Amino acid sequence: MVFSVSVTKQLQISFLKKELQDLSTLPALQNRLDEAEKDGQKAFHDFTDPDMMKWFLYERRHLNQKNDRTERTVREYERELLLFIEQLLTYSTEIDVDVAYIIEGSLFKSLQSRHLRRYQEWLATESPYVVSKGPYSPTTLERKTTILKAFFAFLHRVGYIQEPIHQGLRIATVRKDDRPNRDLGPVDVVMLLNTFRDMQHPIMFTIIHVLTTTGIRNEEFCTLQLKDLKVDSIQGGYYLDVLGKGNKRRHVPLKEKVVHSIRSFRNARGLLPIERAHLDDPLFTTNTGRAYSPSYLSQYVKKEITSLEQLKLSDQTMKITPHVFRHAFAIISKLNGVDIYDIMRSLGHEKIETTMIYLEKVFEKERHAIHSWKSEGFGEYI
Repeated sequence: MVFSVSVTKQLQISFLKKELQDLSTLPALQNRLDEAEKDGQKAFHDFTDPDMMKWFLYERRHLNQKNDRTERTVREYERELLLFIEQLLTYSTEIDVDVAYIIEGSLFKSLQSRHLRRYQEWLATESPYVVSKGPYSPTTLERKTTILKAFFAFLHRVGYIQEPIHQGLRIATVRKDDRPNRDLGPVDVVMLLNTFRDMQHPIMFTIIHVLTTTGIRNEEFCTLQLKDLKVDSIQGGYYLDVLGKGNKRRHVPLKEKVVHSIRSFRNARGLLPIERAHLDDPLFTTNTGRAYSPSYLSQYVKKEITSLEQLKLSDQTMKITPHVFRHAFAIISKLNGVDIYDIMRSLGHEKIETTMIYLEKVFEKERHAIHSWKSEGFGEYI
């Protein structure tokens, strides 16, 4: 089918992206809702599709704005919704978006549950990414499905669309066996540290050293500034004041040798010592003096480790990214007898189930029946 000119113009991606990022119109949207309530009209009755996207992304639900969606989450949701619209309009024939007519000039009001299901199936099997690079990982499909489901459930909940079309999306839960192996134990981490130390590569040595001993996320590492490195007046030494998911802060202690690694990193980059640097300067920078971006750090770490041709890690197929060292922190902590709830808090996890995922294979091996066998029952062979 071909969408009307008004709909395609309204949802033109470049225009829509610019519109979504213009936050100056948010107060006007709130005023329109207030006026509708005052006049006894239906909420969102005069909102357009772009208005609804913006309200979904930036709606203030908490008195303390820090408790609303983080900028990172907003950008991720925005990126996925824009891609959904672009692909739905561009590949409407391939997806079979058989919309009979456009309702009130709105794409979202014109869609039905079969369209979301068909899009989801096309995305997983025939989309350009799949054709050129192979299937999406189950984790990626789950994330994309979660965002679409949340958006269309919101549209239905507030009455912008009449039917719960989000229920047409198939469940995309990630099974245990679908998760990529990210289990890096102490032997492998020490091997990497020794290798980069012997190569006199303080940049990679420090990145691995900090990520493994703190368990911080890729993005948390990239956004660290000098002011986040604080003197611990109680325990002595230093700690990191980390801003994590959901704008929640946690204090992450630094061992003395890790602080030494940070100093070596900054010296290798030609940066001022931590005592003299400006508080708003990045703690870690690229060779251009700028803060890392999460995507660049991932690419850099993968490139540097892949270049180690003689290195023999336990799992040669594992893709080493900064996130792998977060798993390593959890695994090494568990092997050192740390309580799982302490590991959860140290990682900044909201739910213990998330931490359990990090430690699945450790628990599986620990609880294996073979460990309960007695030598009397199997003689010299146990």
